[in-house]
Amino acid sequence: MKHIKLYILTLFAAATLISSCKKDFLDRPPLSQITTDNFYKSAADLRLATAALYAQPWSDWNNFPLLGIGDILSGNMLQPYNADLAQLTSFAVTSNNGQIGTSWRCFYKIVAHCNTNIKAINTRAADSIPLKNKNGALGELKFLRATAYFHLAQLWGAVPIIEDNDKLIKEPLLPRHRLADVYRFIVNDLRFAAATLPTRDQTGRVTTWSAQGMLAKVYLTKAGLGGSRNQSDLDSAAFYAKNVINTSGLTLLPSYYNLFRTQFNDNSESLFAFQWAPGVGYGNGNAIQTQFAPSSSVVPPGGGWGGAIGPTFDLDSLYTPQDSIRRKATFMLTGDHYPELNAAGGGYTATSCSVKKHIVGTAIDNNAPTMDIWSSTEHNAILRLADVYLVYVEALLGNNSSTSDAEALRVFNMIRKRAGVDPVTTITTELLRNERRIELAFEGQYWFDLVRLSYYNPQGAITLLSNQISKNTRVQFTYDPATGKKTRNTSGIVITPPTIATFTLPIPATEITADPKLLDPPVAYY
Repeated sequence: MKHIKLYILTLFAAATLISSCKKDFLDRPPLSQITTDNFYKSAADLRLATAALYAQPWSDWNNFPLLGIGDILSGNMLQPYNADLAQLTSFAVTSNNGQIGTSWRCFYKIVAHCNTNIKAINTRAADSIPLKNKNGALGELKFLRATAYFHLAQLWGAVPIIEDNDKLIKEPLLPRHRLADVYRFIVNDLRFAAATLPTRDQTGRVTTWSAQGMLAKVYLTKAGLGGSRNQSDLDSAAFYAKNVINTSGLTLLPSYYNLFRTQFNDNSESLFAFQWAPGVGYGNGNAIQTQFAPSSSVVPPGGGWGGAIGPTFDLDSLYTPQDSIRRKATFMLTGDHYPELNAAGGGYTATSCSVKKHIVGTAIDNNAPTMDIWSSTEHNAILRLADVYLVYVEALLGNNSSTSDAEALRVFNMIRKRAGVDPVTTITTELLRNERRIELAFEGQYWFDLVRLSYYNPQGAITLLSNQISKNTRVQFTYDPATGKKTRNTSGIVITPPTIATFTLPIPATEITADPKLLDPPVAYY
């Protein structure tokens, strides 16, 4: 695995020097001064070591594949011109797809950095550092490693488990490990994190509630591995989600729209968010809005390349007129006005149906003078409380087709009330799936929901994607604000009928060339 091996040769390749308003969190010493012999001498050193992994190492996933795979592949949005993204739309993804290769390498880079730090803390950290601080740092690292592996498992299924970088250097040819073992590894890391992380920490850092929320989601996903959902895993998902909901003291942000404005970064609903800083240069920051914004007028100079990207008719059809708050916060319809974007110029009025979520505006809009096209100041959440609420509801629903459970309804209707949508008295599997899709649209989540479904109901997952083709809804559309009429576009993309194989991405060709054992049947890790 040549590409992975390259990432582990430097202790802190992730620790690029960047400047931030959170100087005690993101600032770090020059790389030339950091070695395992002169670092890890104090609790402050451990905080610097873990801080390095909240942003830059995730940039290759964040800046395009997060939405490309999570929302384009799933049918929430469409990009008809980029060759790699067109493959995602057409279900014709090859092992040479650039987005796939970038994502694989990104996640293993994160794993490698976590492994390096975990081993250094266990073997090199000064004895004078209190055990609480050591375990807290290890908890952060294991949370981040587990999150990377959770992505790998959902995207590629059986993948290599790498726990010790030194062993990889000695033996770079690794087999894939059984998917059940990968999930076991993820659970072990998250259980450690849940037990060692504090209930409160510096803004932006993960806590025990972050770990427990992620555990709930992992248990919910792995419940279906056997072909039907395991009740014990469903119970575990419900247990951890309920604990976060009822014990953490965290609450939903009152305004859904404000969730995606930088003034509300790291709000009470955010359980894990990337900690991006402005002015950090190419490859080190959050470039989502540069890639997906529909106009250069709403981003720093040089950006705004997303004019061809927009929501699908399939996604739009789920929104009722009452659900206007979430719709307008997620995507623009022609004629929508956004006063906070290019505020100095009078705001922005959409000229097409385009992406809104993650489009936060110019440097002036965000009071961030150093912000550029490569470094939006949005701390986009990867896990937020509303997601955990809906995980809890799904765990309570379990293997049933509907539920009127009072606790499930209470939590479910809290999400709907915040969105300005009427409460319900019964929750069906379809209603829950659509609620998740609307609530988390353009946050890279819907593909993972479909993968979770494919574990225990493969035909159901296939049918959902097939319906987008047969009903001609996996297309973009135009909107006439004068008449309210929506007209579907003709994309010209020939879409391959999905199969169960569609839900497992191909291993990148470069990785197979470097490690042919990746083509062998997976083996046991434990």
